[in-house]
Amino acid sequence: MLRSLYIQNYALIEKLDISFETGFSVITGETGAGKSIILGAIGLLLGQRADVKAIRQGASKCVIEARFDISAYEMRPFFEENELEYEEECILRREVQASGKSRAFINDTPASLTQMKELGEQLIDVHSQHQNLLLNKEGFQLNVLDILAHNDDALTDYRLLYNGWKQLDKQLDEWIARAEQSKADEDYIRFQLEQLEEANLSDGEQEELEQESETLSHAEEIKAGLYRIEQAFAADEGGLLPVLKESVGSLLSLQKVYQPAVELGERMQSAYIELKDIVDEVVAQGENVEFNPIRLDEVNDRLNLIYSLQQKHRVQTVQELVALREEYRDKLTTISSFDDRIAALTAQRDAQYNKVKRQAALLTKARTAAAQEVERQMALRLMPLGMPNVRFRVEMGTRKEPGVQGEDTVSFLFSANKNGSLQNISSVASGGEIARVMLSVKAMIAGAVKLPTIVFDEIDTGVSGEIADRMADIMQEMGEQNRQVISITHLPQIAARGSAHYKVYKRDNDTETNSHIRRLTNEERVEEIAHMLSGATLTEAALSNAKALLRVQS
Repeated sequence: MLRSLYIQNYALIEKLDISFETGFSVITGETGAGKSIILGAIGLLLGQRADVKAIRQGASKCVIEARFDISAYEMRPFFEENELEYEEECILRREVQASGKSRAFINDTPASLTQMKELGEQLIDVHSQHQNLLLNKEGFQLNVLDILAHNDDALTDYRLLYNGWKQLDKQLDEWIARAEQSKADEDYIRFQLEQLEEANLSDGEQEELEQESETLSHAEEIKAGLYRIEQAFAADEGGLLPVLKESVGSLLSLQKVYQPAVELGERMQSAYIELKDIVDEVVAQGENVEFNPIRLDEVNDRLNLIYSLQQKHRVQTVQELVALREEYRDKLTTISSFDDRIAALTAQRDAQYNKVKRQAALLTKARTAAAQEVERQMALRLMPLGMPNVRFRVEMGTRKEPGVQGEDTVSFLFSANKNGSLQNISSVASGGEIARVMLSVKAMIAGAVKLPTIVFDEIDTGVSGEIADRMADIMQEMGEQNRQVISITHLPQIAARGSAHYKVYKRDNDTETNSHIRRLTNEERVEEIAHMLSGATLTEAALSNAKALLRVQS
């Protein structure tokens, strides 16, 4: 329950700190005094969008803080799921900077607006006048049935199944689109693959061919060069190897008389062996090199094929062409497997759809029973509110396919007169009738939901007299059910029924206007209600009527 509300630098409010009572309380004040400002501040605590224009002129930020007693409402799981500290007194705070930056806190711990909104909706329900329009919205009407049917768990299960079904349906559509596109590309892919497979490329092939081409193109030059080297080393006359061999023999003959000749001979022998091996390799290479124009044409043709494929596919290496070949193979394999994948997804989707239908049927059964209860309760609640001939019916139908809330359609039909036809509420109900219907709906669902605080913003619009008394009875009764009800009202009959009475008013000084709210004493309540009865001028009759309404002896 809302224990206190603190507002600083918001609109016309410089600083406000007010405590609230349990049960049924009322807030009154002249039009424009600042009641909507207070509702706007509460809206920020419910995660609504912050507008920097609402910050009091000259202030750097505004602060809204509310304290709630949540000890009786089993809310610990929310705090544990969101890793927030649980306290029986819960503090919601919102700060909005003039720069536009906004921060939210739950029990002094930074929180997201989503968390604040989720928690706020469990703590307080603000019924403003525009919410009367919700009466004709199917989503709201379904929500009423689900609340009375206690469909929370069933609806959660349904939405999990529904989301799974829609996801599978989306995947199936994507696979079908991919299959259609891929099959359109199949001929192209197959042609490219056949061309690459016919080329029969292998890694490293290009480098080997380029080297062979260079060799074949310069065969005569290479062969001549190798021959010159052979002659320089191995010629019988003037060749290095014969001379070196003769020198080795000379050193060997000196070994007995000249000791250094041993080592020198060994070294020269080693050099001779190495050089002779090199010359033999040069000779062998020279014999292998030959000008072969036929082979050169074959190599160049192969290279030209590789170069053209690289240019066509915009790659630089044979390795990339090989990888592309494998990619085309994979694509064709995938195309051939599309039908199997689509068939499998279709089976999965259809099985999931059947689960959705079964769960939707459970929702329909519960809602059908709840609809009968709504019709019964609404008639009982509306008859004392000046509608003795009221008829209220919940008309249910079936969607073409399941939606996010099930496969049910629902429409609240209403007639206040004996001879009136049942029609949508917004089509036939007056403003006062809509207010009474909405109050009855709120009272009905309040019995099924543990909502600590309900705020009614002028829900009594368009009613007066005895009807206002009956509406006050309903709100007072709601406030006695371990719940806090706060009504912002212009009707004295309702204002007199509150266990606590708060007044919103404005005061001017030399430079600015400020809005304030305070709780009225018993004497002040008499005057406030008398003003509501007679206007600005207080009369004895108005004071007497006010006391009578308050059941106070003169």
